[in-house]
Amino acid sequence: MDKGTPKAIHLTAYRPSTHLIDTVDLHVDLREEATTVRARLGIRQNPARAGAEPLVLDGQRLELVSVTVDGVPLGPDGYILSPDHLTLPDTPDTFVLETVVRTRPQDNMALEGLYKSSGNYCTQCEAEGFRKITYFIDRPDVMARYTTVIEAEKARYPVLLSNGNLVGSGDAADGRHWAKWEDPFPKPCYLFALVAGDLRAVEDRFRTRSGRDVALRIYVEPGNEDKCDHAMRSLKKSMAWDEEVYGLEYDLDIFNIVAVSDFNMGAMENKSLNVFNTKYILARPETATDGDFLGIEAVVAHEYFHNWTGNRVTCRDWFQLSLKEGLTVFRDQQFSADMNSAAVKRIQDVQGLRTVQFPEDSGAMAHPVRPESYVEINNFYTPTVYNKGAEVIRMYHTLLGAEGFRRGMDLYFQRHDGQAVTCDDFAAAMADAGGVDLTQFKLWYSQAGTPELRVTGEYDEAARTYRLTVRQTVPPTPGQPDKMPMHMPLVTGLLGPDGKDLPLRLAGEAAPGGTSRVLELRAAEQRFEFVDVPARPVPSLLRGFSAPVKLTADLTDADLTFLTANDSDPFNRWEAGQVLGVRILLGLVADIQSGRPLALPDGFVGAMGAVLGDAGHDPAFAAQALVLPGESYLGTQMAVIDPIAIHEAREFARRTLAERLRDRWLATHRAHAGNEPFSVDAAAIGRRSLKNLCLAYLMARPDPEAVGLAIGQFHGSRAMTDVIAALQLLAGSDAPEREDALAAFYDRWKDDRLVVDKWFNVQATSHRPDTLDRVRALLDHPAFEIRNPNKVYSLIGAFAGGNPVRFHATDGAGYAFLADQVLRIDPMNPQVASRLMGQFSRIRRYDATRQAQMRTQLERIVATPALSPDVFEVASKSLEA
Repeated sequence: MDKGTPKAIHLTAYRPSTHLIDTVDLHVDLREEATTVRARLGIRQNPARAGAEPLVLDGQRLELVSVTVDGVPLGPDGYILSPDHLTLPDTPDTFVLETVVRTRPQDNMALEGLYKSSGNYCTQCEAEGFRKITYFIDRPDVMARYTTVIEAEKARYPVLLSNGNLVGSGDAADGRHWAKWEDPFPKPCYLFALVAGDLRAVEDRFRTRSGRDVALRIYVEPGNEDKCDHAMRSLKKSMAWDEEVYGLEYDLDIFNIVAVSDFNMGAMENKSLNVFNTKYILARPETATDGDFLGIEAVVAHEYFHNWTGNRVTCRDWFQLSLKEGLTVFRDQQFSADMNSAAVKRIQDVQGLRTVQFPEDSGAMAHPVRPESYVEINNFYTPTVYNKGAEVIRMYHTLLGAEGFRRGMDLYFQRHDGQAVTCDDFAAAMADAGGVDLTQFKLWYSQAGTPELRVTGEYDEAARTYRLTVRQTVPPTPGQPDKMPMHMPLVTGLLGPDGKDLPLRLAGEAAPGGTSRVLELRAAEQRFEFVDVPARPVPSLLRGFSAPVKLTADLTDADLTFLTANDSDPFNRWEAGQVLGVRILLGLVADIQSGRPLALPDGFVGAMGAVLGDAGHDPAFAAQALVLPGESYLGTQMAVIDPIAIHEAREFARRTLAERLRDRWLATHRAHAGNEPFSVDAAAIGRRSLKNLCLAYLMARPDPEAVGLAIGQFHGSRAMTDVIAALQLLAGSDAPEREDALAAFYDRWKDDRLVVDKWFNVQATSHRPDTLDRVRALLDHPAFEIRNPNKVYSLIGAFAGGNPVRFHATDGAGYAFLADQVLRIDPMNPQVASRLMGQFSRIRRYDATRQAQMRTQLERIVATPALSPDVFEVASKSLEA
């Protein structure tokens, strides 16, 4: 493009910073007309770089007022100013730089840097937002100690917060006041935070294992104080868990959280001052679903765990993003598993991986866990970096064992506390602590794509041996046509004819080594031979989903049914049913495409009935096992995705199960429909989940009794989990009560922004033919705010990403709608606009007609003047696919 194509940044181009910044003293003067930031930086030449070099500071959308070096003001001939940089060509080896800049946070709709949300000031500096606050070397390997003074009008902004400890405060002239914060720990500028506003604090305390008392405060807008209890409990549980499991204690005497309404991310782990999207803090049973409660617990834990995995040890550069995010996601997954149902948590984590990360691996934006290049770093806060990155950490844990992994973590902190490091440094700590060679394993950081395993089994009755042959391939991805075999753990068990685990002994071993073994795959093809196997076993492969791969095994439908009934590994018990379901649903898709009549096998109906009949023993697990594979995941199993046929096949299966098992769905729903006291423990969540699943099946064939149950639950329950489940079913139906229910819900909750987001989502994900028209109309609804990311994701994002059958309609209207909204949002908030583009990045997975329709919209987007680098990168790569 001749209008200035954004340039890629490459991992191989990394060089240490020319200068280091040891101290940062900020004075932030917040005023309605403009904000003035005075920065005093203690700077020195980096000894890792030979010779004196110019100092190049990053800065965007800043009005430069003055520049001073060692107390001497510089005129315009003493520096070079460009839209993105302030360059000092000649500086001493060590010096103090003082700059004064002005900004207008109230005009910052990108929500990056310093901006206003609901009248309050707040910041978001990861990844490169600090350069919008003051001139700085905005990269994570430049770590400094910060002192921050905030000054503002006291009546409007009584709360003034920043990182570290409050070391001073007082009143100033003209009704203003100030607060001084000092952070004793060196940190990169992306962890800087500032908040000023009219907020209320919910307070508690936590005593660390060494006996220190930590003050805990959650700051919210007035009126939301009664929605913080769950978040506070989650924080305290996180702090205790990290001490117990990893020996990691909080290192300051204060920990603050602020919840804001306008936020691009879920939350941000700024040192001692976490800033959260209100979605992940505010909850009461009447306003939040079980999913919300679990999400709050997980995100609060995630951000707290970053104190060590991300803050105390941080990233050398943004290519190493998974060093902190993949590791911390794994830690929050461990925590949530310990706090709730471990089996259900693992199932949900894998469902998320398959729904969002597997498609990314097969699309235009496929990239390794450690990307090789990027145009806009905000585009690489992705499921691959986070979710697949967590699976890589899980594989370390599996290969080394829990004790070996803990030794590796201890060594990692011992070596690198206070440093900015790389994924290689983490791998080295694990290898050294475990005494193992992880050279090949590190391919997980550099190779994109989802590995595919094909496993065959052969039983020799005479020799009493069972041989597994495993073949692995890694498919080509953009820029990586040829791949090397990966090193991964394949956790395996063998079930005998009685359904019990067999003791496992590999050929050459003197004695059995348990009933579940970690088989290490390293080659493109490997064979594992088990001896002393008394009868033909059924293999339980990839237990616990021990590697993020696609697995195909020579298991019959009977084998899968057997595993569903008997496998001691709960994930694989669920997975066997899912594999069987995928086979059947893809068969129905083929029947639809060929015009053949549809029929659901009796055996599958019987297997689902058996799970339902046994649901009372473990409702949470049953609720997972009874859900058919999702439409997005089914698409990943097809060479060419047919979203319409997938939807029709899945709906046919749902309707058939609803009809054939109606009495059981009804009985199970009634058994769990009592008004028990609300709790968010695993058992209560499981019962609600099963109850609402039964209602969903009943509404798949909505007779008057089913509709009556849904209406009764909608009006009669005080738990948002039940209310929203019923509303979702009514909104997707043809029941005459649907419009009344939608109107009643909005009227009841119109003053609660987060609950209104659910109302938008329910309508955007409805499978009704008129959904796109309704979504278009809702763009003009008074409650919709195009500048608020939560609103955008709940309506536009929910339609594009959560409603495949309507988004991928054959007329291409869904694609045109999404392109319109991307172009509307991009000038305001490029991050949000770019994240909406995910569906376009999978262009090559669809038929020729849909590819052409998407290409038309992508070409329109790329041709738009002043397009952001964020959107340009996704659109251009999608066109190249």
